[in-house]
Amino acid sequence: MFSALKNQNYRLWTAGALVSNIGTWMQRVAQDWLVLTILTDHSGTATGITTGLQFVPILFLGPFAGVLADRMNKRKLLLITQSAMGLFATILGVLVATGTAELWHVYVLAFGLGVASAFDAPARQAFVAELVPTSDLPNAVALNSASFNLARLAGPGVAGLLIAWFGTGPAFLINAASFGAVILSLAKMRSEKFQPTTLVVRQKGQIREGVAYVLNRPDLLLIFALAFVVATFGLNFQLTNAMMATDIFHVGAGEFGLLGTIMAIGTLAGALLAARRGKPRMRYLLGGAVGFGVAALIACFMPTFFWYAVMMVPVGLASLTFLNSANTMIQLSVAPAYRGRVLGLYVMVVQGGTPLGAPLVGWLGTEFGARWSVGSGALISLVAGLIAVIVVLRKGRRTPKPGSSREVGRRGAGSRSLAPVMAK
Repeated sequence: MFSALKNQNYRLWTAGALVSNIGTWMQRVAQDWLVLTILTDHSGTATGITTGLQFVPILFLGPFAGVLADRMNKRKLLLITQSAMGLFATILGVLVATGTAELWHVYVLAFGLGVASAFDAPARQAFVAELVPTSDLPNAVALNSASFNLARLAGPGVAGLLIAWFGTGPAFLINAASFGAVILSLAKMRSEKFQPTTLVVRQKGQIREGVAYVLNRPDLLLIFALAFVVATFGLNFQLTNAMMATDIFHVGAGEFGLLGTIMAIGTLAGALLAARRGKPRMRYLLGGAVGFGVAALIACFMPTFFWYAVMMVPVGLASLTFLNSANTMIQLSVAPAYRGRVLGLYVMVVQGGTPLGAPLVGWLGTEFGARWSVGSGALISLVAGLIAVIVVLRKGRRTPKPGSSREVGRRGAGSRSLAPVMAK
């Protein structure tokens, strides 16, 4: 279950990421609570807009960020992006702590954080392949998810307590400080222990080559389409939980933070199960999508806060199974020289739909009630998962293994930029 941790650089990365992820979850809870209850009068629309602004940059910058991840030293790129995200969190924390924060401040800083995150995400995901050998890559991807969700166990609950005791300001400042852990871990890594990689030489048309690579891979197209639908309309629980907590169950910040912690029990369990499984399989991807839709649909009908919280465990388990399977299948099946670009497009698809989905879900919650926001996303995800099952059963698609004849045959238009890589 923990085989990837035998690699020193990966241990450093995991330790730094765990601290940073705790801060990230604290800021997510504090930001939603700040907008929903302090800067507005329980406006789900404003909360959705804030979330959307944080993810809209990936729509425009994702493909270029992926190219940059293929061209540039990923450790240097991550040092820049992590520092930028820490700066934005510091500014927001100071504004909130001094009582001068306004809604437009949150909008602007959420957008700035989104720009930095757009460049960070593909580089961060592709960087894992440089920290461990290929045999440990599935385990490393799963343990990344475990780290993220272990932080989710602590972050929302701690944020809820801090908000109840001191307000939202400390949560933002703690998150700002937590980025230092990632920066320190990157600085302490030993270069000679990195897995050999060759950067792609800068040439025209490399974004187009990445798009063509994905378009020539039906298995990737299926993953991308399903991930877009589930992430856009279903995975908005930071927003929907806030609306359910305040509007349906009439509880406070502590209980809202507790929902995130309970959901993390499911996602952490899903990540650890994935770490034990080894190689990902299509049935886990499809089962995760369908299971998420069913669990979330049941959750929207729960009559009490207790039973809604209980349903967050299977919701978290199914959603993590789906997302981890998608990420690992992409990492293992994509040619190394295309990994940054494909992951950039994948992150664009998964996160880029949030500017559409979050305001829509927020509007549904405001106009028709929070249960509608949860139920509609669940139903859309369930239908998408069932359609994907039908497609796979009819077409018999399988993810090609790296280096297989199908994989090599689909490398397509990348011969120009791949020349220096394949020569080695």
